[in-house]
Amino acid sequence: MSNLEKFYINGAWVEPEAGSSTYDVIHPGNEEVIATIAMGSKADVDKAVSAAKEAFKSFGFSTVEERVDLLERILNAYEAREEEFVRMMPHEMGTTMSFSREVHQPVGVGHLEAAIEALKAHEFERPSLRGGSTLVDEPVGVVGMITPWNWPVNQIMIKVAPALAAGCTMALKPSEYSPLTSIMLADVIDEAGCPPGVFNLINGDCLGGGEPIAKHEDIDMVSFTGSTRAGKAVTKAAADTIKRVSLELGGKSPNLLFADADLSSAAKVSVDACFINNGQSCDAASRLLVEKSVYDEVVSLVTKEVEACVVGDPMEDGDHIGPLVNKKQFDHVQRLIQAGIDDGATLAAGGPGLPQGFNKGYYIRPTVFTDVNNNMVIAREEVFGPVLAVLPFETEDEAIEIANDTPYGLAAYIQSGDTDRINRVSRKLRAGVVNVNGEAGDYDVPFGGYKQSGNGREAGPLGFHEYLETKAITQ
Repeated sequence: MSNLEKFYINGAWVEPEAGSSTYDVIHPGNEEVIATIAMGSKADVDKAVSAAKEAFKSFGFSTVEERVDLLERILNAYEAREEEFVRMMPHEMGTTMSFSREVHQPVGVGHLEAAIEALKAHEFERPSLRGGSTLVDEPVGVVGMITPWNWPVNQIMIKVAPALAAGCTMALKPSEYSPLTSIMLADVIDEAGCPPGVFNLINGDCLGGGEPIAKHEDIDMVSFTGSTRAGKAVTKAAADTIKRVSLELGGKSPNLLFADADLSSAAKVSVDACFINNGQSCDAASRLLVEKSVYDEVVSLVTKEVEACVVGDPMEDGDHIGPLVNKKQFDHVQRLIQAGIDDGATLAAGGPGLPQGFNKGYYIRPTVFTDVNNNMVIAREEVFGPVLAVLPFETEDEAIEIANDTPYGLAAYIQSGDTDRINRVSRKLRAGVVNVNGEAGDYDVPFGGYKQSGNGREAGPLGFHEYLETKAITQ
């Protein structure tokens, strides 16, 4: 793979500014170095932002037709390299080959198509409600994007596609933990003939890339996805320049399972909703709240589901669980598993240490804790691994109270056969997304959270709106 130690700035792959360091990308399945990338600095960010600022002078006034054409060219270039993307993500962040093919790669197509649809449908000029003025939507300007490692294509395309559709220019800093996919995406955007300076890529860490982006006076908006802790730091860094800040942060999503649900199906849905992407998802349903009358039965069903989970090589096809992204994340999850034990929760499956048969790699034993209360660490902190906490509740009101008793509010899940209950409970949950009986939204559905899970929305028309300013013209 080429351009590992270069950045994509102003339509070309360029050498980093003087004094840059490097970072080794580790295969999470075997702990071997698979690539070495350059790490940027404030000087590299300045260079990328300068290119984006200059490009905005023309791209910000491009036509809808021109932007649709660009997005369609990017879509075609991306689809032409489908298998390359499928194989890259298991290498760099541990998702399984099958999940990469079935989910990770297709989301890039989905977000590009959704951005095109939103762009075509949007009315950029319209009369005010009383008709005395004209409202004009314009691109917000230069956008600084900081993306995480756990959904490399998704988290980049959910930002880049609508920003391009709106007419923005951008500087992207992906996570250094999974940077290879972003380098490939930069190649795709280049192959599609994106105008120089519209899209720029700098690799780096928080201090070398993230902080300079958040603070930069020539950046008009920061779009950040990552931990709540890091989101607070980005917000503080951006405060002096009063730029727009859009945050998609952590979660501790509740899954409310009522006695009138199909319990066998619900048990499988519950495990899948927690363990998706090896448990490395911000909206993972890691708190399973179960009505007491069926608690023991659900615990038994869920435990059997988890005990049947297979841990395996991410490079192989199959319905198994791969490793976590790196040792730092592995140690974090091990700490939380131990905290569950120390707090007195019952370990129903899994536990600390590597799964049987593994002596290296960042693999986690699929784990279930029962007899959990909502004050335990395992019920409060975001895990980001295949660890499920099961909590009992007596009444519907108690379930809602427990579900909302968290600083987060990204997603929530309901499993019930009672339509009235579903409608009633879903509207009382303090979360940006509510999934019912295993259903998930399409690419036109906004994604984002309440409380410390962030602000703003991504995906679909509302995600597109995040990158627009509205001007009122009265004459």
